[in-house]
Amino acid sequence: MPEGRRSGGPNPRRSERIWLIGASEGIGEALARAYAARGDSLILSARTEARLSALADTLPGQHDVIPLDIGDDQSIAQAQLALRSIGPVDRVINMAALYDPGQVEELDLQRAADIVRVNLVGTLMVARAAVSVLRPEGQLALCGSVAGYFGLPQGQIYSATKAGVTNLAESLRIELSGRFDVRLLSPGFVDTRLTQKNAFAMPGLMTPEGAAQAIVRGLDRRPFEVHFPRRLTLPLKLLRILPYALAFPLTRRLLR
Repeated sequence: MPEGRRSGGPNPRRSERIWLIGASEGIGEALARAYAARGDSLILSARTEARLSALADTLPGQHDVIPLDIGDDQSIAQAQLALRSIGPVDRVINMAALYDPGQVEELDLQRAADIVRVNLVGTLMVARAAVSVLRPEGQLALCGSVAGYFGLPQGQIYSATKAGVTNLAESLRIELSGRFDVRLLSPGFVDTRLTQKNAFAMPGLMTPEGAAQAIVRGLDRRPFEVHFPRRLTLPLKLLRILPYALAFPLTRRLLR
């Protein structure tokens, strides 16, 4: 692999090869810029090839583009085949997700099925693919959400799938121990196209760039879960362990 140096430090740092899924916008795009800026080689994936190519052209260094729809089995298989010609990767980071808030009686059932297919089943398929493309002891980062900590109104399917991703990451952390470094990402509210659908105040709202920096720092450290901002995540973690008789009234107050 090519060698690079961490700016501002005397010690050499090996450039990494990172497969970044969901890279065309939002946190994924900000992550691409952050990792490229520190000299890493990226494999950029998302459904829209044109946006990925335009992004790659603006990044320092040489990067590959592999279109991918994680809700499609055949698309995953094609991406795996393409990756084998590139070589093993150091990290696989999956940021791809769908989100569509609303009251339960207003939900489009096909859209709900799509959200489950992409957010949960798609994440599982990414994990399966990662096992075949990661170097030994490489890192697999799956994106959950603080919305998965506790069931929140108007985000039913999204919250449920992100709770499932958390459970999946916990399972894989144990199952793949000694082979790969499995991590869980749990962002709070980040100002993206998805959260712009929300019709309520979002405490601790972050920029995609701020979220990307938190993820880059967190994945370079040892804890299993990277969660931020803590002024939001810590109260929600407390909410998760409270008895329902206390948790439900507090949730209602939070939403007001």
